[in-house]
Amino acid sequence: MLIPLIVACALFMENLDSSVVSTSLPQIALDLGVDPISLKLAFTSYLISVAVFLPISGWMADRFGARTIFRLAILVFVTGSVLCGLSSSLEGFVGARIVQGAGGAMMVPVGRLVMLRSVPKSDYLRAMSWLTVPAMIGPVMGPPLGGFITTYFQWRWIFWINIPISIVGLLLVTIFIKNYKEENLPPLDTRGFVLSGVGLAGFVFGVAASGIGVMPSWIDIILIVLGAASLYAYARHALDNPQPLMDLKLFRLPTFRVSVLGGLLFRIGVGAIPFLLPLLLQLGFGMTPFESGMLTFATAAGAVLMKFTAPRIVRAYGFRMVLMINTLFTTAFLLAILTFSKETPHMVIFSVLLVGGFFRSLQFTALNGLAFAEVDNRHMSHATSISSVGQQISAALGVAIGAAALEITRSIRGDMAVLPGDFIPAFLALAVVGLLCIPIYARMSPNAGSEVSGHRAEAAGEASV
Repeated sequence: MLIPLIVACALFMENLDSSVVSTSLPQIALDLGVDPISLKLAFTSYLISVAVFLPISGWMADRFGARTIFRLAILVFVTGSVLCGLSSSLEGFVGARIVQGAGGAMMVPVGRLVMLRSVPKSDYLRAMSWLTVPAMIGPVMGPPLGGFITTYFQWRWIFWINIPISIVGLLLVTIFIKNYKEENLPPLDTRGFVLSGVGLAGFVFGVAASGIGVMPSWIDIILIVLGAASLYAYARHALDNPQPLMDLKLFRLPTFRVSVLGGLLFRIGVGAIPFLLPLLLQLGFGMTPFESGMLTFATAAGAVLMKFTAPRIVRAYGFRMVLMINTLFTTAFLLAILTFSKETPHMVIFSVLLVGGFFRSLQFTALNGLAFAEVDNRHMSHATSISSVGQQISAALGVAIGAAALEITRSIRGDMAVLPGDFIPAFLALAVVGLLCIPIYARMSPNAGSEVSGHRAEAAGEASV
């Protein structure tokens, strides 16, 4: 189990880093001398970079060797981390986050590939359990650790702590992991990669950058138009290409289409919470980063608790019912954040975030299970790429929408301060977007995805008794 442990440690570094930054954003903004809302670009740039490079990571590992690409992923990620810690401007910090995202995009899928090719099939289940550890522990540890370092040391150390971890990781990967390659690979869909990359990066970054004055407004508009045109061109290209980078024909599968499109709206609705919540607690309520982190980690803790009960809930009620009803629960706990004030007891805030994280995790688990219900093994890699890209882009759009609503509210007041009341329109806008996924779920059959959930099988068994 040494190889799964090595891979899990690398993934832990990526998961920890992606959650540790959010708690430190107000202090980073103060140190860089920029408006805290403008740091939405640090969030979205990382997510966009992951989305752009995810689809080619598997092909690169097969072409150049899994060990080679995994080492490259660690090296690129730690290079981005060092650059983040050295940044002295918003532009430099955003650029460093893009580098980090490119490394993170390769690290997760290639790490999983390394493990599956290094471990006997009889040990798959035990090995895969190691890979769930960083996904669960990283987001739980991230906010308190980031808050502690930012409050009692300096925010730059949240990035520099990756240096010794990366050095150890590079040595272990070099010594213990073989350089697995695949023969007779199909050629990379280079045109598809360029079109999808320009489309995703241009559109989402243009939306995120608009209204904060980082670039002239005409450049924002050009990016949005260019991105939309490139995405349309990619769709035309992918439907005509027998071996596209991401096979859009998968959207003909009802469960996959519902999972991706409904999941896109739902994740936009909750995607801005890691960005907005620390700003509310620190800038709105005057908490320290450490106090904020000790509360916001409750969301991830609730998600961990749900992992043990989600399969039973989906089996009992089916994907359609769970997704529809749970969207209402999740939205209710999102709106409950609006009731927080400086006087709200910390235990109440913690409890609301814990239960909210519990229901959000149920939704994510159900969406991920539904996505692959009708996908055969031959198309599994394409389905994984599209689903993963959709998750990253929806989170980036959520941050962009939430930050835009916050900025509009503040500009109407004509004041640069960030007050608790400024967050009300932002959370309301996100809640409305999140609720738009319910009509999509409602069109599903009650037994949709039953091969995965086991819901129909149980119902049939009860009927025959």
